[in-house]
Amino acid sequence: MYCVRNVTEDLYWVGANDHRLHLFENIHPIPRGVSYNAYLLLDEKTVLFDTVDWSACRQLLENVEHLLGDRPLDYLVINHMEPDHGASIEEILLRWPQVKVISTEKSFLFMRQFGFQIDGHELIEVKEGDTQTFGKHTVTFVAAPMVHWPEAMVTFDTTNGVLFSADAFGSFGALDGKLFADEVNFDRDWIDDARRYLTNIVGKYGPHIQLLLKKAGTILDQIKYICPLHGPVWRKDLGYFIDKYDKWSRYEPEEKGVMIAYASMYGNTEAAAQALAAKLCEKGVTNVWVYDVSNTHVSYLVSESFRLSHIVLASVTYNLGIYPVMHDYLMHLKGLNLQNRTFALIENGSWAPKSGDLMQKFVDEELKNMTVLNDRLSIASALHADKAAELEALADAIVESMQ
Repeated sequence: MYCVRNVTEDLYWVGANDHRLHLFENIHPIPRGVSYNAYLLLDEKTVLFDTVDWSACRQLLENVEHLLGDRPLDYLVINHMEPDHGASIEEILLRWPQVKVISTEKSFLFMRQFGFQIDGHELIEVKEGDTQTFGKHTVTFVAAPMVHWPEAMVTFDTTNGVLFSADAFGSFGALDGKLFADEVNFDRDWIDDARRYLTNIVGKYGPHIQLLLKKAGTILDQIKYICPLHGPVWRKDLGYFIDKYDKWSRYEPEEKGVMIAYASMYGNTEAAAQALAAKLCEKGVTNVWVYDVSNTHVSYLVSESFRLSHIVLASVTYNLGIYPVMHDYLMHLKGLNLQNRTFALIENGSWAPKSGDLMQKFVDEELKNMTVLNDRLSIASALHADKAAELEALADAIVESMQ
């Protein structure tokens, strides 16, 4: 059965929702599922913008066939060739062998690398600034390399103001009938998934996102809709989401607040983390979030690290090193290029507390533009009353740095 929705008068969402997939890219948990968005334009010529993951191909075909009826599919525009969007390309070519495929040089290269039989079809290679007219609709193509693959582009419909934004402005979460961001309480129910999507998938490429935002800024007054390849379509309050992307891609915290990430074997380091959280709240800093790095998937830790201004690393010493899951979290921050945060440290070790020095060394040498507070809480096995002054000093240092 087909499942489509109107975006504009002659543009339709023809994608699919997936609640069966547990791990996006086989790494990031998606408890609320994910959508694969594709869009069909019914102008004098018919145009399909992107496809879907192979698992959703049948739904895509039913949707497109329903809307086309007896009409042919004239064009297929591929903005992004990653398999969760490009896997169904070959099936589209088999169903509509006369379709013309529009994409970038690198995208066609990737299609061949994936083994798609495209060379018997008309291929239209486009680059920055090229245009194509489908009837009353004219689109222009904008290069968006490394957002987040090198072949990516976005397509802007100058007729109705629709920006087909590829993986930019996307989000985890299945749509479940609600196509538009204004049909949900986005700030309450969706922003965390949107942040986790951006920071973990595209976070490394902040400068490239900034470049795309600058390009979009030149036509910002013309953009009426943002149609991403995952998540809701935007038709209202576009500035709200664009501002979020601007902050995330500049590595600017959304909020002043404290994330306490702890690695604890037997609960003693956790107890110290909780004591610090309580002390901060007593001092009026209540935007405090405590996470066990052993039980929290690292994608959530990364997302919170992008959201908040201050990060406390509390780690037991393990084999004279940083606890492995804490080290893994730090490696993700390095890989995703997080910057401009203030760190504080809690270390624990029964006979040789080393984790504090090692975490400081990692932050100083492996991360960019970070500040580590001088005050540190160092405990041997467990937090006792004789460390009350150190705990107080650490809390005071965090509070003062937030002023």
